[in-house]
Amino acid sequence: MRAREWLTTGEAAVLLRSSRAHVVDLCLRGLLPYALIGSQRRMRRCDVEALIEPRMDREQLETLWLHRAVAGRLVRDPRAVLAAAAINLRRLRRMHPEGRAWEWLDRWDAVLEQGVEAVLEALTSSAAYAVELRVSSPFAGILPDGERRAVVTAFADSWRERARSMPPEKFERVLRSV
Repeated sequence: MRAREWLTTGEAAVLLRSSRAHVVDLCLRGLLPYALIGSQRRMRRCDVEALIEPRMDREQLETLWLHRAVAGRLVRDPRAVLAAAAINLRRLRRMHPEGRAWEWLDRWDAVLEQGVEAVLEALTSSAAYAVELRVSSPFAGILPDGERRAVVTAFADSWRERARSMPPEKFERVLRSV
């Protein structure tokens, strides 16, 4: 893991122009993926930057937030979430017996067969392949309505308040002063 690819909560907070507590909250709600290094959270720079200046449109970004919340459920109960996704995948195949949708359903089949790590990557990545893959997601119904509404509300709030992108030189100056 290269240091420049991973940020601390403080560095992520500077980029997001928010507090460290807000960054931790995003992580705990499954809206910002992170890894634990010892007892400290680290997040990928690309995931933080995707919240600041998304390379996705609003709908794609909202879908990413919802799928990150699904990832939180997947981590808590992998067997149940993967079983529900497999059932939904079979239902989608019956609904779309032919056509282009099968290509994406086949890709989801392959991701599900690779296990939890591959599914988490597909759910939380801002990479183009994952954005396209989530369009035909088999994870509908995984989030209870209240949780789904909370994620959509949090996304809408974030969308309204999102910060302007910070020039790299200014970010480096701010980091040196912290």
